[in-house]
Amino acid sequence: MTTTTATAMTTTTATATAMTSATASSTATSATTPARAASHPRLGPVPVLWLALLATPLAAGANAPVLILPDMARSLGVSGSTATWLVASYAWAMAVGTPLLAGLLRRRGMRAALRVAGALLVGGTLLVAASPWLPLTLTGRAAQAAGGAGLTAVAMSLAGSARRMGVISAGFGILGASGPLLGAQLAHAVSWRLSLSVSVIAVLAIPAVSRYATTPVAPAASTAPAGPEATSQGRFDVRGAALLTAFASALVLLPHAPAAALGSSAVAATLLALHVRRRPDGFVPAALIRKPLFLGSALLALALSGSYFTLLFSVPRLLTDRAGWDAGAAGTGQLVAMLTGSALSWLLAAASARMSRVAVRSVLVGVGAAAATIAVFASWGPLLLVATVGGIFAATGANAVLSMHAASSAPDSQRPTAIGLFALCYQLGGAFGPAIATALVLAA
Repeated sequence: MTTTTATAMTTTTATATAMTSATASSTATSATTPARAASHPRLGPVPVLWLALLATPLAAGANAPVLILPDMARSLGVSGSTATWLVASYAWAMAVGTPLLAGLLRRRGMRAALRVAGALLVGGTLLVAASPWLPLTLTGRAAQAAGGAGLTAVAMSLAGSARRMGVISAGFGILGASGPLLGAQLAHAVSWRLSLSVSVIAVLAIPAVSRYATTPVAPAASTAPAGPEATSQGRFDVRGAALLTAFASALVLLPHAPAAALGSSAVAATLLALHVRRRPDGFVPAALIRKPLFLGSALLALALSGSYFTLLFSVPRLLTDRAGWDAGAAGTGQLVAMLTGSALSWLLAAASARMSRVAVRSVLVGVGAAAATIAVFASWGPLLLVATVGGIFAATGANAVLSMHAASSAPDSQRPTAIGLFALCYQLGGAFGPAIATALVLAA
């Protein structure tokens, strides 16, 4: 909701004002061109598999520590409960990093966002690989997550259609489902530090994405740059970014310190609302968050994501308590259910172009509600797994389709912001879900 190739992103475009659309995809050779492109840009849609590689390793990196927390705790000399902060720090940095890096994408363009996100991902991975102390390892995990979130924001902004976004979203679900098993296998074969480094493979896509998506510099007379390579506009809204970060941070900490998080989030939300009124064109655009299409899409994604993550943490316990399954059978069954639901969500994303928005939302709400109802009342193991299939189908489908609805509600200059705020809402569901599962099931 995760980069040694920063030097490979040196592709430049010709600035000759005589360039026409027929020659926009070739290297400029005119004597008036200040510099020759370092590589040939390929204009047009980025192949979706490159976008999937850019974005989806974040999900594997988020879930890789789930089964190896005891090993990590022993290696770092801390308790198991303290080691869970390696998961919490990643979730926090994903949540706050997505809108921040999307803001960078909006103001400085795609190449700047790729460079910064790639540097964060590589730097964080190096810290995780070498750090002997928990605080430094936490810093590395946070940097990894922020970098991965930035790459994901770029991929989502370049997807362009629900069908292509469906590939990315289904990949998220599949790698997220496989992450714990992958992390355990890598830890057993090599080290838990390698398990926590899997998200770095996303850097392999940075040169290709940068090469494909580079757009020509707008003519000097143009005042509205288009596409991913947007330029900065106005003074950066530092206060708005800080208040949004504080608000998101408080919500992410809700499962760990409920009372403090609720109070802090209320204060941050109030200050952010007042700031948006004073600066409606700032980091959180007032016109965007007031649009029913954006607001409805983001809140529905939050609800379906929260429901799915509640099921993710609850169903294994329910399989044990109600159906009498052992832990191994429950884990295997849940993995198969998650892979199935993720794959099915792509079918909805592919079909959504032929469906009305009302029809798409009806499917998502209906399947999500059915999944939650089944989990409440079912005691048969396979039926509980059906709930998991429905939950991940609804959440992953919402991420694919509703993200495009949210982006379409914004003008071109604000689409990266719309994507970032939408992704923040989706990821907050990942913070609320475990808390709900603990209150309703795990603590019972």
